[in-house]
Amino acid sequence: MENVPSPRVVITGLGVVTPLGNETDRLVAGLRDRTSGVAPLTQVPQNVLSINHGAEAREFTGDIDDYGPMDKKLQRTIRKGSKVMCREIEMGVAVAQLALTDSGLGPDQRDRDRTGVIYGCDYIMSLPEEFASGIKKCLDENGTFQFDRWGQQGKPEVNPLWLLKYLPNMPASHIAIYNDLRGPNNSITVREASAGAALAEAYSTIARGHADALVVGSTGSRIHTLRSLHADMQEELASNREDPTKMSRPFSADRDGSVLGEGAGAMVCESLEHAQARGANILGEIVGYGSSAVGPAFGPTFLQTALANVMRSALGKESPSAIGHVHAHGLATPQCDAQEAAAIVDVFGPADEQPPVTTAKGHFGNLGAGGGMVEIIASLKALGGNLFPILNCQSPADDCPINACVDDSTPAGSQFINVNITPQGQASAIRIQAFQ
Repeated sequence: MENVPSPRVVITGLGVVTPLGNETDRLVAGLRDRTSGVAPLTQVPQNVLSINHGAEAREFTGDIDDYGPMDKKLQRTIRKGSKVMCREIEMGVAVAQLALTDSGLGPDQRDRDRTGVIYGCDYIMSLPEEFASGIKKCLDENGTFQFDRWGQQGKPEVNPLWLLKYLPNMPASHIAIYNDLRGPNNSITVREASAGAALAEAYSTIARGHADALVVGSTGSRIHTLRSLHADMQEELASNREDPTKMSRPFSADRDGSVLGEGAGAMVCESLEHAQARGANILGEIVGYGSSAVGPAFGPTFLQTALANVMRSALGKESPSAIGHVHAHGLATPQCDAQEAAAIVDVFGPADEQPPVTTAKGHFGNLGAGGGMVEIIASLKALGGNLFPILNCQSPADDCPINACVDDSTPAGSQFINVNITPQGQASAIRIQAFQ
């Protein structure tokens, strides 16, 4: 049986919502200029948690203008749908619309039955305000909550559509409905690893002939009344500093935790044949991916093992010397950074043999599921020019022996590997190269 080469999968459109702005060029410019998106929190009360600063996507308001240029009918539809979209979903839908506009993949250029959506998303927590009125109805004269009142007095006060605002499959659902995309539709929920996993699934879906084009993205927020509280209780967060822009310190000796952030990114992926047939502007090509889950039961180096697994998988048969740069997870916690550095050494060798290593998390912290896609887009936009340095890392710590990009003159190369991982050891990696 003759072997048939797999279809090539290319990228034709991009969209972002980030703490550094909602345009891809501004994102990369901010990273190169060492701009930080970390500032006092406005969505979470001050002096309640151990931290008072984070990286909010301050320019995103949910206004219809944030979704980019659209016809009036689609604007009206999205405005109506916003009633059942929380902030993470709104950001996810907005970047999808921006990516579709950027790609030029309009209704007249796509087969709606062969165009779909694959989206990564965090689990989404409801805002306490959804239940405030109902809870108030169940308080006795002493202000004590009486649970036996909830069914008759409390629950009727809750909006019957509240759950639709917080389901992690809703970004993909809304995007498909608004744009009449009837092809494959999937939602990926593996926290920080969601973006890489979504792109891997998109590549496979197109390569096996099930779709011509897919809107692929991820969205997330760790800035939320309850989500931020959970992170504060369960994770290592960076200490408050007099200058909050110095809080996120990936791979530095004095790193002490991650910074909470929010954002979203999306891209349009197509088969090369489909993109060329419509004369699309091709921005890059997906050429490798990896996925691995290695839990704590494996031992104390489980993060290192998972990260090494996915980088090797994404690298495939490509020579390590051909990789222009590695966009690391760079969470800025002592354990994760040290294990990630060890994984990079496992795959690429000592620092003087490694490609340059960078991460955008020094600029805006951990954006949850949205972070991976924003980082991938930043690296893609940097190809062919200079790489952005790691903010707040003058030189890597002794336990992080990496070829850290700390200056403004390091070439980004013609291809890169991006890697992300969850605290539970779920990792994903993607390899993208400039189109040739």
